[in-house]
Amino acid sequence: MVATNSKSLMMAVCTAVAVSLSSCADKPKGYVIEGSVVGTESGTIYLKKYEDRAFTDADSAVITDGKFRFEGVTPEDLAYGLTTVKDSRSPLMFFLANEHINVQIDESANAITVSGSPVNDLYFSNQALVGQDGYRIDSLVAAHPSSAVTPYLLMHYFAWSMNLEQLNTLRSQLDASLNGTFYVNQIDSLMGRLESLQVGSVAPDFTLLDPNGQPLSLSSFRGKYVWVDFWASWCPDCRRENPSVVAAYQRFKDKNFTVFGVSLDRKEEAWLNAIEKDGLTWSHVVDLRAWQADVVSLYAIRWVPMGYLLDPNGVILASSTTAQGLIDKLEEVLGD
Repeated sequence: MVATNSKSLMMAVCTAVAVSLSSCADKPKGYVIEGSVVGTESGTIYLKKYEDRAFTDADSAVITDGKFRFEGVTPEDLAYGLTTVKDSRSPLMFFLANEHINVQIDESANAITVSGSPVNDLYFSNQALVGQDGYRIDSLVAAHPSSAVTPYLLMHYFAWSMNLEQLNTLRSQLDASLNGTFYVNQIDSLMGRLESLQVGSVAPDFTLLDPNGQPLSLSSFRGKYVWVDFWASWCPDCRRENPSVVAAYQRFKDKNFTVFGVSLDRKEEAWLNAIEKDGLTWSHVVDLRAWQADVVSLYAIRWVPMGYLLDPNGVILASSTTAQGLIDKLEEVLGD
């Protein structure tokens, strides 16, 4: 009886090992991209990695008779872009995984087609819908908790508008196999920063340069109620909100209140022109590195406009992506 069980167990182990070895043998060790470029017979195509809202060069290939090929290994499924323009900031995006795929790009039509890739099937089917009313990111999390596409879309399109509780709920539903991956690490980092930006916390201090090139710190406004206004001259939503911020400033400035404008601009002239044109007569600072500015990470800024209302001790009273959200709190604290 014992001998029979041992033999059965050994056969089961051998079978499991054989299946495991077979699976390992079948699993691609790297990626192969075979592609074509509509309307381009020769030249160079660039593979760019997308991270932190920017693209970085990863590889390049020669286009011959309209065809190109990339080979390599990616440590995890990640968003990349393809373009024939070396300095392009908006290549045609897709997901790169260790698999053999066929790609066709048509830059004149801003179109990319990827076949032979389940991760891209999921990416493109959701990318086409993500901006529409009624799209539910929680449904994607529930249906595909182990796909890298899920935390990517969550982080890229939704995290900026979620509070800590909402983000934590969705994060807890992601499969453990994604722990430590790039997009999940971004979510975890964002949640950590949001922890320090909750109502009742002291706002993190920072120092940037004002229009005269002089350093100005948030802490220098202690003793006043301060609206820390993250914005940019190139941001249409910010410019539309500015009249409301101006009205609030005029309404409450004699009640120990001020606004501290923090710009995500890259061009100083555009920043200064917007300040003058919109009549923003309060204190301003800028880093001129846009989304790469340290203060963006410090305050977990994923979208502008974004504002924080602080009390005279620098304690956060409220935060909002709209002027009205902070005006309501100002009325509560300072009265009409």
